[in-house]
Order: sequence, then C-alpha cells, then structure tokens
Amino acid sequence: MRTVLGLLLLSASLAAPAGNDPVGRLLARETPPPGVVFEVVSGDRAALEEALPQIQEAARSLRGRFPGLEIAVVSHGREQFALLASEAEAARGTHERVRSLLDEKITVEVCGTHAGWYGKTPGDFPDYVGVAESGPARIADYRALGYELILIEP
Repeated sequence: MRTVLGLLLLSASLAAPAGNDPVGRLLARETPPPGVVFEVVSGDRAALEEALPQIQEAARSLRGRFPGLEIAVVSHGREQFALLASEAEAARGTHERVRSLLDEKITVEVCGTHAGWYGKTPGDFPDYVGVAESGPARIADYRALGYELILIEP
C-alpha cells in the first residue's frame, strides 16, 4: 500500500505544474530537451562552492528521468577564478566537485574573455576546465542546439 501511495505521489509531483522551478518543469516533460546548460554568473568568487552541489543534484535528478541527457555548466563571472590552476589547493572542494561532474559526463567551462580582462589566459586553468572564448556566446551556442538554460543564482 505504501509503495502504491508513494508512486501516486511521485506521479502527481511529476504531473503538477512546476511553477518557477526550471528543473521541476523539465522533469514534468514527456520528452527530454537535447540538453541542459547551467549558467553561473556572480560577483562572488566563492559562488561555485554553493552552485556546483546544486547543479550536481539537479543533474542527477534530470538524468534519473532522462538517462543520457547532455549537460553543461558555463561560469562567466568572478566565481570562475576559483577554477584557476593556482587556486586548486585553496579551492580544493570546488576543484574536486568539477572533476566529479566530469566523471558524470558534465562539461564545465569558463569565459576566456572575462578571464582576459584580469590578465588570465586559457593556460591558467587546469586541463579539466574548458575555456570558451566567451561565456555568453557559448551559452548561445548551446541554446541554438536546443539546450534548455537554467540560471543558478548562488
């Protein structure tokens, strides 16, 4: 009986309107989008510490519903500087989380233009962090492929 009740509640939650919850709206769809791109842009250098666990949890939910869903993360604010190779020790948890996302086949990219404004080059980031020429342009590329955009506001 509890199993039936649990399944009914799960089905109701998937069928219910998800309001302002973009992940909930995607989970309620019958068919998956071609992919999802998570956008992180913040003036807070430590924002990825909070954002990446949220992204990982959302990605696992989405892939639970739509196995094989393509997922990407694009960071293009001050938070991206936590991903510099020189920050690997100071921001160890953030770097470990990025490697964990990569293990789950989720790409993580930063904005080369923004980095350049602060004298940083693609070579200043570790190999496991992609450097797009422009974060906003990279997001537009994903959108052109049909990816759904989810803005993460840590």
